[in-house]
Amino acid sequence: MEQNENTVVFETPLKRGESEIKQVELIKPTAGSLRGVRLADLCQSDVDALLTVLPRITMPSLTKAECNALDPIDLISLGGKVIGFLQTKSDE
Repeated sequence: MEQNENTVVFETPLKRGESEIKQVELIKPTAGSLRGVRLADLCQSDVDALLTVLPRITMPSLTKAECNALDPIDLISLGGKVIGFLQTKSDE
């Protein structure tokens, strides 16, 4: 997987069968991928909101169970990328 600014390399890789997921790329969410969560919760890195959205915007696509198994450090890294997607260009 090519690394870009939306790639998160995991401190603790996830096991998927015989392989390991060492990094994921986050795809900028659309309104549809944000359904069912409050944007304010995402902006505050609410764990439940992140766990709902991450399976929809990760490549390879993480399952809900894999998201629940994330190392907290990796969850924080992913949350930071999600928050970055929700900022306007003038906020950066």
